[in-house]
Amino acid sequence: MTTDTTGTAARDDEPRPGGPADSPFVRACRRRPVPHTPVWFMRQAGRSLPEYREIRANVAMLESCRRPDLVTEITLQPVRRHGVDAAILFSDIVVPVAAAGIDLDIVPGTGPVVAEPVRTAADIDRIRPIGRDDVDYVDEAVRMLVKELGDTPLIGFAGAPFTLASYLVEGGPSRTHAKTKALMYGEPELWHALAGRLAEMTLAFLRVQIEAGVSAVQLFDSWAGALSEADYRRFVLPHSTVVLAGLADAGVPRIHFGVGTAELLGAMGEAGADVVGVDWRTPLDVATRRIGPDRAVQGNLDPALLLAPWHVVEAEVHRILEQGRAAPGHVFNLGHGVLPETDPEVLTRVVALVHELSAGPVGRD
Repeated sequence: MTTDTTGTAARDDEPRPGGPADSPFVRACRRRPVPHTPVWFMRQAGRSLPEYREIRANVAMLESCRRPDLVTEITLQPVRRHGVDAAILFSDIVVPVAAAGIDLDIVPGTGPVVAEPVRTAADIDRIRPIGRDDVDYVDEAVRMLVKELGDTPLIGFAGAPFTLASYLVEGGPSRTHAKTKALMYGEPELWHALAGRLAEMTLAFLRVQIEAGVSAVQLFDSWAGALSEADYRRFVLPHSTVVLAGLADAGVPRIHFGVGTAELLGAMGEAGADVVGVDWRTPLDVATRRIGPDRAVQGNLDPALLLAPWHVVEAEVHRILEQGRAAPGHVFNLGHGVLPETDPEVLTRVVALVHELSAGPVGRD
């Protein structure tokens, strides 16, 4: 017995008719038949929308993430415009890190910048545990959104321990993750202490979102593709498992996503995800063979293809839907986030096309 996001008890194999827990998105995540392949886009709420740029004018990123009214409006914008099958909470993966006491800022054009990088045991001690009161603005925003969205599910999210650790150790974005890898290889005990602290923080942050009413969660390990499978299994998998397996009793689907993770897909599924996100480099039928038959997949249109002529986009949507049929459940998405220069009308057309092409019973009992 689980509780869906409306607070109504429902058996796992008998979802309550209607409501987010019975939506095409949640059904696909749970590998159940759907009326059409559900679709949403990573970074669907953001820089590609003129209404987003207008409302965010002169408001810093972290400040916007801490204002429930602003979070609610920004999260709803792509649902209204595109008709996607799920909303994703407008936030940033470093929000809980800042709440845990780390001095950082999200610098336009750069990304998260940490004032004092974390590289010693004393630095790790600066990362304190968090609870609902530390991120009460997230709790409030989720509750507001659940009321506004009705039957449309809301996805909560967080950054995975490796990706968060990379920002903290490097002091900001990095192409090589050299300092991060040096810490992993050179001081493995310190690395595991850091990743373990971040796993506890991430688990707490996702539980706040689930208790407030999100219908699913996604764990972003954006930079895990920088690792070999052996290193991923040694240094990352145990900590991602703490997060994802730690939510096994939460009653919502868990999605795990990274970029450049073709060789890691099987291991990422082992961490406890119900759905594994696939970037554009790996065809979904190939990804399904690597992940196995007990996980749904999400993806995986190349975001840059949205800048191509429509007939190119249309052909790629056809291809991805066909390859997605190999999976026991498929959520259509991009292989990474929407690019800022994307024409919003193209996104709207993609949603309509996915729904049209996949109309009719899709999936397996």
